[in-house]
Amino acid sequence: MRTPHSPTPPDRKTPPRHCLLRTRRFGSQAGTTTAEYAIGTLAACAFAAVLYKIITSGSVSGMLSGIIHKALGSAG
Repeated sequence: MRTPHSPTPPDRKTPPRHCLLRTRRFGSQAGTTTAEYAIGTLAACAFAAVLYKIITSGSVSGMLSGIIHKALGSAG
């Protein structure tokens, strides 16, 4: 039973001072990092799709095959 002058229970401690300062400074930007990662991931996927289309195109595919055949021919 708690009395009016009993100490705060251990599970209801106040957060450390550095947490309070960070909350005051960045409080309105909560979740910003997650959004930045999501945008970065989408940009990376779009870039990968463009590279895939370029590499699988006929002219680039033929050029890469030529390079591979030339490298294998000089290795043997």
